[in-house]
Amino acid sequence: MAKRLTATEILAQLPAARRRAAREREDGLRASSVRYDRKAARMVLELTNGFSCGVPVAALKRIHEATPAQLATVSLSPEGGALRIDALDADYSVAGLVSSMTSRELGRRGGRARSTAKAQASRANGAKGGRPRHSLAG
Repeated sequence: MAKRLTATEILAQLPAARRRAAREREDGLRASSVRYDRKAARMVLELTNGFSCGVPVAALKRIHEATPAQLATVSLSPEGGALRIDALDADYSVAGLVSSMTSRELGRRGGRARSTAKAQASRANGAKGGRPRHSLAG
């Protein structure tokens, strides 16, 4: 079991936590508003850096089968760091959602990219018999 922090230890951590929260707001890892878009079946986040993004409900495992009425109750934590749907007891980190969307999109685009170097590497791997098999080390 984790050691319980004293009030003094908690107070000592507050300045660093506030600096971290300010950085996350600047970086757009906090939301200023959230709403459920029933027509598009997505959560629409307005981020603190001015960007907005839509997260498909189907991509959110804990709530993908929720009713539109339940999803419409979505709210933000006080600092905008998390989405909360009380009816489903579900919470999602805004930073996690933004990071997940960004890395997924970069991977998708990278996989579609065509270049001379990529074509040469593919031909070289094909000449060797294709991609090496991954072994499961036990």
